[in-house]
Order: sequence, then C-alpha cells, then structure tokens
Amino acid sequence: MKKFSVILISIFCVMGLMLTGASAADTVKVGIVLPLTGPQAKFGEIEKKSFDLALEEINAAGGINGKKLELVMEDDTGRPDVGRSVVEKLITKDKVVMLGGGYSSSVTYAVAGVCQQNQMPFLVNTGSADKITTSGWDYIYRLNPPVSHYADAITTLLAEKVKTKTVVILHENSLFGTKGAKSFEKTCDKAGYKVLLKEGYEHGGIDFKPVLIRIKQLNPDVVYMVSYIMDASLLMKQAKELKLTPKMFIGGAAGFTLPEFAENAGVASDKVISATLWHQVLPFPGAMDYYNKFVAKFNKPTEYHGAEAYSACYVIADVLKRAKSFKNTDIKQALSETDMMTVFGPVKFTTWGEMKNQNIAATYVVQWIDEKLELVWPTDHATKAFVYPVDWMKTWGY
Repeated sequence: MKKFSVILISIFCVMGLMLTGASAADTVKVGIVLPLTGPQAKFGEIEKKSFDLALEEINAAGGINGKKLELVMEDDTGRPDVGRSVVEKLITKDKVVMLGGGYSSSVTYAVAGVCQQNQMPFLVNTGSADKITTSGWDYIYRLNPPVSHYADAITTLLAEKVKTKTVVILHENSLFGTKGAKSFEKTCDKAGYKVLLKEGYEHGGIDFKPVLIRIKQLNPDVVYMVSYIMDASLLMKQAKELKLTPKMFIGGAAGFTLPEFAENAGVASDKVISATLWHQVLPFPGAMDYYNKFVAKFNKPTEYHGAEAYSACYVIADVLKRAKSFKNTDIKQALSETDMMTVFGPVKFTTWGEMKNQNIAATYVVQWIDEKLELVWPTDHATKAFVYPVDWMKTWGY
C-alpha cells in the first residue's frame, strides 16, 4: 500500500510538471515597467489600464498565434534604481521575451541601458528624453516622439495666433523637464522670442510663489511649464492666487493633459493649453472606439498616455506574431520591420537625424475649456475653437 501511494504521488508530480510545462509553452511573457506607486502613479495607472484593455482584446482574438500573451507588470516607483532592479528580475527570473512600458525619461533611460546590455528588445511607449534613441542602442525602439519635438505644434500656434515676444520657462529638474525646457528655449531663439527667465525646480515643491512673483514682475507674454501632474496643478493654482496674467499659460504635455490636472487645479486649469501627442477625434482607425471603451470600463476619460500604452500592446502582439521565433534577435528583426496603423497613428521605426529606431509621430495642441480637454490645433481636426485672448481674471471668477 505504501509503495502504491508513492507511485501515485510520483505520477501526480510528473503530471503537474507536464501541465506546468504545457502552460508555460502556451504563454508568451512580456515585461512591462511602469510607475504604479509614487508621485507618477497616476500616469502609470492610466497606462496599466490601457495595457490591460488591449491585452484582454488580443487574447480574446487568439493571442500570439494561439498562445496566450501575458504581461508581467513591475512597479518602478518612478526611480531609476528601482527600474534597473525590476528589469533585471524580469530578464533573469521571469524570462520575458521582450519589454514594454517606460514612463519617466529618467527611469526609461536606466531601463534601456540594462536592456541594451542584455540584448533584450524594449519598446518604449512614453519615456521621451532624446538620448533614449540617440545613444546608438539597437535593441531599443520608441513609439512616442522625443521631447525635443513635443512643442512643434505649439510653435506654429504661437506664431500664428498669440504673436509672442517674451517667454518664461519653468521646468522640473528631471531628464524630461530639463530636456523639454532646453528644446523649447531653442525654439524661442529660432522664432525670435526673448526668454526672460528659465528656471528649474525640484519635484514635489509646495510653494512656487517666490518664482511666480518674479515672473509676474517680468510680465511675459507666455509662461511655458514642463511639469508632472501635482506640480502642474499647484503651479496653476498659485498663479491664480497671485493673479499672474500672461497672454497664455502653456504646458509641455505630461501633467497638463491628465484628467487629474483639471480635478486638482479646478478653475485655474481653464483655458490653459498644452502640447499633446494624441486626441480621440484624430482620424486613426479605432481611436474613438478605444476612448469610448476606456470610459465605459473605467468611468473616466483617457488621453495620450493611455493611447500610447494601448497601441504599444498591439505593436508588441504584432511583433511577436511576425517574429520567426521568440529569440531576442528574431524579435528585434520583427520590431525593425514594423509598419502598422494603431489608434495612436502609424508606427514604423526609422533612423532620422541622430535618432535610431524612432517612430515619427505628430504633435497637437489641446486646451482645457469648461473642464474638458479640447483639441484646438491643427484646426482641421479641432473639437473647439482656440480661446484667445483670455481674460484670466474673468475666467478665474475675480
């Protein structure tokens, strides 16, 4: 009887191993790195929900040639050292075949370095610092445009509508903030705008009034800010309190497009414009459908960060379906051959200028009007007319 029990246990163990092996063989694992906790968690939240939404659809449609796609989510907390650590885990322990995600530029750059060192294909969907794709790394691909091009549409709008002469630039002292500010300063130089002040600040500040008072004294036409969500909201609330009234407040994307910006800043968000990389009314197949599905499932609007993540998931699925095998070199080859349409727009990785494996994507301008994020530029796709000039005192209820 004892011998029979041992035999039964052995049989069950073998069957368990066989089932586990079969299950693993029927699944393709991809690592996703996002800030799910910490100060950038709101960005990570909207991207995770969008990845999950796309994943559900992809697997319902047959997955990766019959295999289930599994996204192994890791929280980088918005810190480069944590990002490096979780990526090493994804590569060595979870045995993922490629990586996706990458929100903040600082973390994305750190993660990209680890991926390149390990020859792990990495599709970046949000990290925007130029050097992510100017470092000559051949295993790193980026869906979103580099931050040096974020203000392209803003530049045209300023020239045609605002008649700008003087500018102040405020930015977070991060890789994204510093590069975004420097790029816009170059734009101003080319356009002939005088930059009266370019000032950096540390993330998480609670009192921007000293620098805002200096800006009020300078009386610029434009205040351009490169900030994440909490700083963006606080900057506008305190600008309202100080009755700082330039011709226009402009956000360099990031914190100025999330729904939480309007929720946190309240009336101080109204009529603020921002660079953006996407809007649901753009003529990309499935763009409005994705927006509506997101709202229906999560009861809140989405914006360009979500569209990037949703589209990245579909690019990942397309790459894995086309790859000859799940070897890193075959996945890298399939990434290089990508040429597809997504809700974010066309995706094709090319080399242009110093950029390597960089998708070319347009930028747009949105404006907060009555608590809604409206597309105002270019005008042929606008959901509302650009509100300008702005009577800030009236807008703010003074």
